[in-house]
Amino acid sequence: MKRMLRLFRLAAVAGLAACSSTPLHYHTLLAPAGQGAAAAQPAPFLIEVLPVGIPVQLDQPQLVVRQGDSSIALLEGERWAGPLDDEVRAALSANLTQRLATQDIAGLARPGDKPVMRIKLQVRRFDIWPGQRAQLDADWSLGLADEAGHARLTCRGRFDMATPGGYPAQVQGQQRLIAALADRIAADARAWSRSRQAGCSIMPSTAGAISGG
Repeated sequence: MKRMLRLFRLAAVAGLAACSSTPLHYHTLLAPAGQGAAAAQPAPFLIEVLPVGIPVQLDQPQLVVRQGDSSIALLEGERWAGPLDDEVRAALSANLTQRLATQDIAGLARPGDKPVMRIKLQVRRFDIWPGQRAQLDADWSLGLADEAGHARLTCRGRFDMATPGGYPAQVQGQQRLIAALADRIAADARAWSRSRQAGCSIMPSTAGAISGG
């Protein structure tokens, strides 16, 4: 009996070791520093990128991928380095500060010498079809903090990109989708700061992404 119990324990330990040996790959939406848009004219405002809204089904530690038209799968071995809403917000902030040559003061004391453009993003879809394409569908709104009347501009865009290759290539495609989104938001922010009559921008394809108003 003791021998059988010892064998059972050894088998359990071996099973746990086998499970723990499954490699985990962690991904981030933050592209390497220095990649992206060229140096830009400094915007006459600071930005405050607010917390990003993410659909519940995508708010998972694992990468969520589409399987056909109606199924999704959570990839246990492929995970985000941080919560997905934080990943998207950090990537958007990095792209916007580069494109607008300004500072994101989210979480910091607000200085009094420059206006602050508040930017709110709501992700509607952020889909991956493995080895095929990635798609981002999002709404965003922006407006100058403390401006009388609280005027805001609300826009929407869909961005689609072919992403052949493995999961690292899929995430790199998602990084480029965030960059394309930042192009749109940066253009909207500059136009809105000049005139409250400005509408949402419609820009041509960027790095393989197709954007629509």
